[in-house]
Amino acid sequence: MKKILILLLPIFAVAGLIVFNACKSAPSGSTNTADNAGLTIPAGFKAVAIAEHLGEARHMVVTPENDLYVHLAGPKNGKGILVLHLDGDKSTLKTSFAPFGGTGIAIKNGYLYASDNTEVFRYKLNDKNEVINPTQPERIVTGLLSRRMHEPKAICLDNDGNIYVNIGAYSNICSDFDPKKTGCPIIDSAAGIWQFKADKLNQSYGDGVHYAWGLRNVVGLDWNQQDNQLFVMQHGRDALHDLFPNLYTVHQSAELPAECMFAIKKGDNAGWPYVYYDWMQNKNMLGPEYGGDGKKGADPKYINPVAAYPGHYAPDGLLFYTGNQFPEKYKNGAFIAFHGSWNRAPEPQAGYCVVFQPFKNGMPDGKWEVFADGFAGPNKTPNGAAHRPCGLAQGPDGSLYVSDDQGGTIYKITYNK
Repeated sequence: MKKILILLLPIFAVAGLIVFNACKSAPSGSTNTADNAGLTIPAGFKAVAIAEHLGEARHMVVTPENDLYVHLAGPKNGKGILVLHLDGDKSTLKTSFAPFGGTGIAIKNGYLYASDNTEVFRYKLNDKNEVINPTQPERIVTGLLSRRMHEPKAICLDNDGNIYVNIGAYSNICSDFDPKKTGCPIIDSAAGIWQFKADKLNQSYGDGVHYAWGLRNVVGLDWNQQDNQLFVMQHGRDALHDLFPNLYTVHQSAELPAECMFAIKKGDNAGWPYVYYDWMQNKNMLGPEYGGDGKKGADPKYINPVAAYPGHYAPDGLLFYTGNQFPEKYKNGAFIAFHGSWNRAPEPQAGYCVVFQPFKNGMPDGKWEVFADGFAGPNKTPNGAAHRPCGLAQGPDGSLYVSDDQGGTIYKITYNK
């Protein structure tokens, strides 16, 4: 197993180390049997497939009544949201609704929130957390950009009545929109996080707050209750070697840039397209399109990640674990679902796993580890993988649920005390 240590950056005043562990070897003391739905997980844990062939299952949320709302990327039989009732290690389809597909879904203060590629809706819930009128949602945000790539709108809610929406960049590195290198023109309306009111209808860009800048695409995001702050996982840029073969080897292009976890405050700028993070040099780098050469550091005005992971793993889910079922070390730590890469060639494709990142006092602390692997099966490629982890949700009993948007499977992972 390849291990490369990097120091967490002092700007965050966080002690400890991040260790790079490829998702290609079993967790310590792991088991992999038919009883674990083909997954490799740590000893003491159990995995079961509670639903299969659902469609492109993206993000999820579980109610205290054990109803699992699953958002499909595209509607199946005309319905984009499925409601599964959970009963132990089994589930039954309770109902389905919503004519739109999408990724983002969340529950807060008596409402179910869900997004498609251009809008965010909410549904009123009854006292059993069931949608009251599934055919008439309230539209709370409209008119969001959705162009050619990175269209999904992931969402997250805080404790003060706000909803956060990712608007991905419709570009790899903005070169096609900024040929003279005078400044990327699309970052005013994309490549960032916008904050809106969770209870105000028909908001558009002008009603929202441009909360964070320079984030190429964020699919995994969650609100960290421990320090009351937004955390996001960014998909890093592609094609360093293809575009600049004189500056980057094919191996460097496979490993760079890092997939980054950011702790976000209002006004933060992560630097895309001008900056990428190099985990081998432990610093933000000036992008080659803007004068970088693989050695020049970036302007310090851009924030640094609080943790970083190998390139092109594609982080699509982030969840802070607050349950009591798992061992104490998992409490308040982060699970990350890596959807899996397509562009690490000639290196082997990688990701297709769920990892755990320990936290202490609201910040990453120590090395991350592979928690669940084996989703892809023997063929770790986008088309050949049997399953690709995407969404994460925590049940009322502390169980962890993982969605798969390739095979349409929902996995339940529990700990046997």
